[in-house]
Amino acid sequence: VHTVSECLAVLGTSVIVLFSDLSLRPEFRSHAQCFTFKVRTMGLLSLAWVGDGSGVLLVLTTFQVPLFMMRFGQSNLYRSEDYGKTFKDVTHLINHTFIQSEFGIAISPDHSGKVMLTGDVSEIGGFKLFRSQDFGLTFDPTDLPFEPLIQMMYNPRDCNVLLTLSITLDLWLSEDFGATWRKIHDSVLTPPFFLLDDKGMLELRKTVDYGLSFQTIATRVYSFVLGGRFVFASIMTGTGTERMIHVSADGGEVWNMAQLPKVNHEQFYSILAANQDMIFMHVDNPGDSGVGTIYVSDDRGAVFSKSLERHLYTTTSSDTDFTAITSLRGVYMTSVLTEGGSTVITFDQGAKWRPVRRPDNRQCDTETSTNRPNRCRLHIHASYSTTMKMNVPMLPLSQPSAVGLILAHGSVGDAESALSPDVYVSDNGGYSWLWALRGPHHYAILDSGGLLVAVEHTSSPVNQIKFSTDEGQCWHTYNFTSDPLYFSGMDSEPGSRSMNVSLWGYRNDFSKWVVITIDLRKLLTRNCTEGDYVAWLAHSTDPSGSIDGCVLGYKETFLRLRKESVCWNGRGYATTKKLSRCTCTMDDYHCDFGYHRPENSSECVEQEEMKGHPLEFCLNGTTEQLQTSGYRKIPGDQCEGGFQPERKETDLRKMCTSNALYPNSLTENSSLNTAVIVMVVIAILLTSAVAGVWLVKKYVCGGRFLVHRYSVMREHVEAAKIEGVDDIDPHYMETGKAQDNEDSDQVLHTLCNALYLAKLCDYLLFICVVVSFHRTS
Repeated sequence: VHTVSECLAVLGTSVIVLFSDLSLRPEFRSHAQCFTFKVRTMGLLSLAWVGDGSGVLLVLTTFQVPLFMMRFGQSNLYRSEDYGKTFKDVTHLINHTFIQSEFGIAISPDHSGKVMLTGDVSEIGGFKLFRSQDFGLTFDPTDLPFEPLIQMMYNPRDCNVLLTLSITLDLWLSEDFGATWRKIHDSVLTPPFFLLDDKGMLELRKTVDYGLSFQTIATRVYSFVLGGRFVFASIMTGTGTERMIHVSADGGEVWNMAQLPKVNHEQFYSILAANQDMIFMHVDNPGDSGVGTIYVSDDRGAVFSKSLERHLYTTTSSDTDFTAITSLRGVYMTSVLTEGGSTVITFDQGAKWRPVRRPDNRQCDTETSTNRPNRCRLHIHASYSTTMKMNVPMLPLSQPSAVGLILAHGSVGDAESALSPDVYVSDNGGYSWLWALRGPHHYAILDSGGLLVAVEHTSSPVNQIKFSTDEGQCWHTYNFTSDPLYFSGMDSEPGSRSMNVSLWGYRNDFSKWVVITIDLRKLLTRNCTEGDYVAWLAHSTDPSGSIDGCVLGYKETFLRLRKESVCWNGRGYATTKKLSRCTCTMDDYHCDFGYHRPENSSECVEQEEMKGHPLEFCLNGTTEQLQTSGYRKIPGDQCEGGFQPERKETDLRKMCTSNALYPNSLTENSSLNTAVIVMVVIAILLTSAVAGVWLVKKYVCGGRFLVHRYSVMREHVEAAKIEGVDDIDPHYMETGKAQDNEDSDQVLHTLCNALYLAKLCDYLLFICVVVSFHRTS
């Protein structure tokens, strides 16, 4: 916690009053409500908010132990209507049924008050679904005709439509909020349940009528994922273990091969982020290097260009520090492999990356600053860092309602300083950072950014919560209980607009779960007025420049709360902003296909491996030739006029196909084409057979050259391996003279018949082989 002198140094002439112990203030004494739950701490606790602004909070506790060949489980359900200040035990609403903890509480995303709980009643034969449409006030039980494998999934467009997968990998659907169910497909694999033997042998199918019919939209699928408006499928190329990414922007009707490097079984692709405009894709480097390259796409999701090299990505758990900042458009952070490691950030959707700026109020140690100045940087820790066993209890946090705010764990220095990271705050979307709290913490954003709260991450009992009303510059403490608890987690209502925060943990006797809800509304004594807000230009780095704040083609000016204003934004607060278009510059462009930006450069240069090669790519089934000066406008960029580099795509009328493009029609066409080929081959063979028989009869059987006749017949017999023909009278091999007797003519007739049969069987055998091959393929 900062001292008074530290806060004054940060704020300049602004004066902030620090309360040494806010628990002594009268208005705070009764606003930390504690509730003890019945389940023991060895059980599990699930917490979920229902609706938006409803104040309803559900808590599910589960306790389970194995008992001989069976398992014994107990569940309790609690409901609060006052943002978690008080709870009521409503376990009787679910008939005291054991609710599986892995399914938890399924809340509808439309804030309509729909809730589902999956109950295990296998001791009497099955599973039950408990459904509520009134924010958990009542529940209707429904018997399930299957054993679920995953939690029920809502259709975000119609939350009465549910989908789930059974333990036998059957796909089940309900169109009446779980009242009735029907199986719509067998043997369905979702990405988490792919088997190694299945990869590369799967079909991707789509239904647009809730499972009444299915259309195969891709074959030879290795894996697939949905992102934004795009569907991605990794398709085996047919050449060993290589595979290529295919992208569809219309639900699989039309596929394009993504212009990305091929990967083999030792490499992988990963969709880092996808929105309505573009895609960030990680492509692993060959070998077990733990690094790869980030590519960014055009607005079709098909043509990619290099964005960032040496991107860190674990090969064991597939974790990366790549983070999308939701509080400011166009901002992403991640980590790259450099000497000592480095966190980089982009403000223009991957067009340019730069190291994260070290905060002014945090210095490196003398040895690092003197001997290793390149390592004296701010390193932001996310999923990759947690995989490396760093003490990082929370990932970077940002919210759309709290413009420009980012809370994150980080360290200044090299790898040695990352063992116990501190909390850093940015109030401008990552352009600058402030050292806020010493050591790791759990944190949350309340009141649309007007209030930040944090609890220290420690193995000792805690009774203090820290909070800031000035976006992390000064922090105060509040003792929320006189009986410290072992802290387990903290949560607030989704959307970061609430003033209530709930903490849960357990006491010294380890006997019960405890939830403490703190209402911080009394801290802020008044509602904010117009004078409490100030205009703030996002992405501003040079106030004197004419293009200051121009990112992705336009400026955004927000009304933000003054740091010195201690007031309440309120639940109805909405972000106010003003937009203005910008003139196009080089910063409004990604590097085009075959080009990249060298480090610390704004110009796009041709990639070495592409020099001297025509820039061609496959799009919509035909080869396109690209004529470019190296720039492609960033998807979603709205700039006008100014820098307009030439760019032209020419259809070369050359077909380029993939076995994932129109798989149904390809199969049908392939069958049709093969059938035509087979019919032509049969016609040719039959014609040649008739001609061959006629020639043999006219020139062989019709003449008197028995040695020649024998030799021809023998050749066909040996080739066709016809039984019984090998037993021919030997004297026909010994004489070259004509035998003009009746016996010889009869023998000749017999031999000719054998020849006809041999030749016909020879051709028919070949035809059968061709037809058999066609059916197999």
